[in-house]
Amino acid sequence: MNEEDKPDVVLDAVGLLCPMPAVKTAMELEKMKKGEVIEVLTSDHISKTDLPVWCRETGNQLVDIKDDGEILKIRIRKAI
Repeated sequence: MNEEDKPDVVLDAVGLLCPMPAVKTAMELEKMKKGEVIEVLTSDHISKTDLPVWCRETGNQLVDIKDDGEILKIRIRKAI
């Protein structure tokens, strides 16, 4: 991870099921500034598909997804 992609906010959504990780992400991004990065921690593997689609639909940038088997780390840069 390079310094520019270091998360500004970490959202712990572990234990929440779809659609709550995306809902919580959207609520947190509303408080953030353009260009800031949120890292979403989730155990709901549907988020691996759901959040990239949400990013495309909202204009935010998916930075990357890391999957350790139990917890997903999804980083998103606020673009709007």
